[in-house]
Amino acid sequence: MPKGGARARSGPAPDPDALRRERDAGEWTILPAEGREGDAPEWPLTEQTMREETLWDRLWRMPQALMWERYGQEIEVALYVRRLTAAEKDDAGVNLGTLVRQMADSLGLTTPGMRANRWRIDRAEEAPAQAAGPASVSPIAPNSARARLRSVSGGSG
Repeated sequence: MPKGGARARSGPAPDPDALRRERDAGEWTILPAEGREGDAPEWPLTEQTMREETLWDRLWRMPQALMWERYGQEIEVALYVRRLTAAEKDDAGVNLGTLVRQMADSLGLTTPGMRANRWRIDRAEEAPAQAAGPASVSPIAPNSARARLRSVSGGSG
């Protein structure tokens, strides 16, 4: 019987910043950094605890919540919240922690999950703040390889 082969998330993760990714440039969804506005949807499961309510409201303000809303994933998010609150308890098993991590991945709450879903959070508003930092005078041409190395922490120059 053959072993191995293609598996979900096998191989290197897609890199949205790769220089030669024209073939899938349109496949990435850019989510606004300010997140989802408005109230959280109504809790779809039975009897919500106070901790579940806190997490539920917090999650529905995140940028990823726009995609959950688009795809009608209220129940998936509620199940994640319920399992997360159970995993927070002292007597929770390791398998519950593993399930919570897998659920977080599928909802795009982790960095690997964001990459797998091809979601990026728009950080454009941070760029002007970084560019407005102290200017340094350099005798090196700004587009030279040496200047690019200098902009990397620990680069020679």
